[in-house]
Amino acid sequence: MKALVYVTLKPDVLDPQGEAIRKACRTLGYAGVGSVRQGKLFEIELEAASEAEARRLVEELSDKLLANTVIEDFRVAEVDGSGGRR
Repeated sequence: MKALVYVTLKPDVLDPQGEAIRKACRTLGYAGVGSVRQGKLFEIELEAASEAEARRLVEELSDKLLANTVIEDFRVAEVDGSGGRR
């Protein structure tokens, strides 16, 4: 199975990389860009008996390893039992 996990900074945490990207957008002439928040995407392939079990495992992995839950949130976006992209 394949799972997608997004990890982003919590809304109240400063994002200096996002701010640098926002400034670069303005410098390049994209004045309509109001704010940018950066994050990480994890594509995880795993074996599990069911999609529900895979989701539980991925959520546990995200909470314990992929995200620093003091300053980051995570979201399991997809668990695909076919093992491929949709």
